[in-house]
Amino acid sequence: MTQTRVNTPWWDAGRHADRRPLLLARNRIQGALRAWFAAGDFVEVDPACLQISPGNETHLHAFATELIGNDGIGHRMYLHTSPEFAMKKLLAAGERRIFTFAHVWRNRERGRRHSPEFTMLEWYRAGEDYTRLMDDTVAMIRLAARETGVAILRYRGAECDPFAEPERLSVADAFARHAGLDLLATCHGAETDADALRAQCRAAGISVNDGDSWSLMLSKVLVEKVEPHLGHGRVTILDRYPSAEAALARKTPDDDREAERFEVYACGVELANGFGELTDSAEQRRRFEQEMDEKERIYGERYPIDEDFLAALDHMPASSGIAMGFDRLVMLATSAPRVEDVIWTPVPDPEDA
Repeated sequence: MTQTRVNTPWWDAGRHADRRPLLLARNRIQGALRAWFAAGDFVEVDPACLQISPGNETHLHAFATELIGNDGIGHRMYLHTSPEFAMKKLLAAGERRIFTFAHVWRNRERGRRHSPEFTMLEWYRAGEDYTRLMDDTVAMIRLAARETGVAILRYRGAECDPFAEPERLSVADAFARHAGLDLLATCHGAETDADALRAQCRAAGISVNDGDSWSLMLSKVLVEKVEPHLGHGRVTILDRYPSAEAALARKTPDDDREAERFEVYACGVELANGFGELTDSAEQRRRFEQEMDEKERIYGERYPIDEDFLAALDHMPASSGIAMGFDRLVMLATSAPRVEDVIWTPVPDPEDA
């Protein structure tokens, strides 16, 4: 794709001709994945995108809108950042294996690997261990590679053999290997010691600030020191996140400092984020409130908590669930340089208007 065509609108006939083979590959991959789910006795669902809460993570930024009732009164609503809340309500209602290709929206996110609107492939298994999702994800990556006829995934000079046995390591092991840090020494259950992590970072020559929270320092190290090494040569499964970063995952039964949360990487690109799902509504409320307190401190805003979701959580069976960036999977399987190259109609950039 020439630089001239990159700078032209996506609907330009010449640029579309460049992108069309990638878009058709996207369709083939999506069709193959739907067949894979059907063979596994999954039901495809279609969650509503307009929600009371877009999600309650500190650094997740939503698109807000107003729902006007028949009485003319407006109510603030949000485009979901994930179909997670709605799908877990379906699990509470009795569904066992479900999946969706959902359009989701995230503000403040645009770049080679990010689009403000993108497609999330999300699926759940009721009554099954979260490690089953690891096998699912690897199978899907391999399926995408077969559909495009590639033996190696490539992205910005990095290569990954999707058919090789994946590497599985804990976040703690990854931090020790790539940053020289003893992460769990700074964790006490779900409580963390920012001063201890700051001291370790500085001793290892990693630049951090006096006011950085433990979570912010973890994110800095992950992005700068760890992620660039993941998924090279073979897929990496980064498992057992610290409990303080569990999000909606339950703690591991053998160590309360860690949680049943993992992420999957190929070519240094994060593809999926999976959980052994938390079903304790009181604990989930505590986490949501903590996240929103931090969001308000940093960004001066907070999102409402979906009380209906918390009520449903107490009726949800033990389950595992995962979200995959479908556009990113297609990007890697087609060696596309940017995620928007594999999106049929990319979101306009107001700065280009």
